[in-house]
Amino acid sequence: MLSRASRQRWWRRAAIAPGTPLPQRRLFLLPTRFGLGWAVLVLLLLLFGINYQNSLAYGLSFWLFAVAAVALLRTWRNLLGVRASLRLPAETFAGGEARLGVMLDGGRARHAIEVHAPEASASVSLPEGHGEADLALPAGARGEHPLPLLRLESAWPLGLVRAVAWLASDETLLVYPRPLVEEIPEHRQAGAGLEATDFAGLRRAEPGDSPARLAWKQWSRTGVLAAKAFSVPPRQQLWLDYDACRGDPETRLSILCARVLAHHQAGDRYGLRLPGVTLAQGEGAAQRRQALTALARFRPAGTPGGVR
Repeated sequence: MLSRASRQRWWRRAAIAPGTPLPQRRLFLLPTRFGLGWAVLVLLLLLFGINYQNSLAYGLSFWLFAVAAVALLRTWRNLLGVRASLRLPAETFAGGEARLGVMLDGGRARHAIEVHAPEASASVSLPEGHGEADLALPAGARGEHPLPLLRLESAWPLGLVRAVAWLASDETLLVYPRPLVEEIPEHRQAGAGLEATDFAGLRRAEPGDSPARLAWKQWSRTGVLAAKAFSVPPRQQLWLDYDACRGDPETRLSILCARVLAHHQAGDRYGLRLPGVTLAQGEGAAQRRQALTALARFRPAGTPGGVR
């Protein structure tokens, strides 16, 4: 018997790349238990017919053999030529789930195609020639992880055999640190700094102003209707520093991850300092993505490839 590692290496050699139509030489037919039982039944009926010269047994065995041959061909054609492509998750945090999308394009109707990963599986039919399945993969430790080997499989229509193929991708899954929510500063969670809340004086009222913002006392004294003006508080500009956090390296990265999310929600300008890595101050979705990517790829000193 081959070891699991040997089987994995063999399957990877037989796998196709995403976006490649499944060729005949990479498609394998494996009998099921039901199919083996069917074959035994055909053989027994044939032997019974030969031994007793029973035409009914002959006819039934030939009919079952013909049905099996047609089913085998239909199963093989159901998976042949299917093109599979992958959609990576938008973002994944350690300890959560990575929703890996598998898009299948068959060019014509296909039925009951199963997609299997080591810890997840899904089934999809392609009534119009295309479909999509989502695999909920558990996200382990932060960092870059290779995508698992996927298995495409179909036993349609009778389940006598399984058509099997493997899909291997060179892409990697980037897992961000798990944010420590309790470390998020409470005064930043509500999005302070995004709303105009500081009173800046009065201005002439204009059509469309909210009645709640009209200065009614001013109008009663002067007869001039004015509206209250507010200014937006200045956004914080700060640095998120690895050396200013406490705990082991993974705890520090989790704290920084939570702070990146909080300051992004608050609209602050922030930069990130890691040993050997400095991300300039910025804001918005691009800054958030760059900061989280830096945290995911950071290797502490003492680890292979880490900062020394």
